[in-house]
Amino acid sequence: MTSQLFAICFRSPRPSEAARFWSEVLGRQPAGEPGGDVVLPPPDGAGFRIRFLPGQEPKTGENRAHFDLTSTSPEDQRATVARALGHGGRHIDVGQTPDEGHVVLADPDGNEFCVIEPGNEFLAGTGSIGALACDGTREVGYFWSRALGWPLVWDQDEETAIQSPGGGTKITWGGPPVAPKTGVNRLFLELAPADGIGPEAECERLVGLGAKRPGDGAGDGGVLMLDPDGNEFTVRASQPHF
Repeated sequence: MTSQLFAICFRSPRPSEAARFWSEVLGRQPAGEPGGDVVLPPPDGAGFRIRFLPGQEPKTGENRAHFDLTSTSPEDQRATVARALGHGGRHIDVGQTPDEGHVVLADPDGNEFCVIEPGNEFLAGTGSIGALACDGTREVGYFWSRALGWPLVWDQDEETAIQSPGGGTKITWGGPPVAPKTGVNRLFLELAPADGIGPEAECERLVGLGAKRPGDGAGDGGVLMLDPDGNEFTVRASQPHF
């Protein structure tokens, strides 16, 4: 039995404002969650949520993970960029060249994301969030494939990608060189154990796959864990219903 990807979480000094920005960009309606956090449910009732949690993590460089948003046409790409800029986003330079078709932006908290040009075959059929693109090793791609039960859909030149058997957003890792980790990641994954499996049993399974338990292991309403690259993630103690 494997975990479900319950949510992709953003730590933000202004969770409600961050949720409002991404709600406008993605067209997802926000909902409250017990404890006062804000969540954007998946549009079709399946797939992962996007949660916004209080956090004061300083920006010390590019995030280890960012969204790649898809476009259906040049007009759709321009509309997504305009919508993001109109709600507090901004253009940023991460070394992209003028001939690259994607547009690199940052949300109001400075978190990077890309709006990918139409016709990208790798992201075809994935939905509006084509990928969670991560800085990471081949080993961590293998770990997450086993942890979530998502098959590898790319494994070449130390770059890996996984996708749910049901389709949707891919998670990708770019391979070396991997930038050193500094501080706590602003974006992290939140897992929910399979039905009938307690969080402790699931954490033991994940440790057997290569995860680690840091410190007291408490964090954001669940058990705090580290993947093989040292990235934080949590295992929920329970699944709220909303």
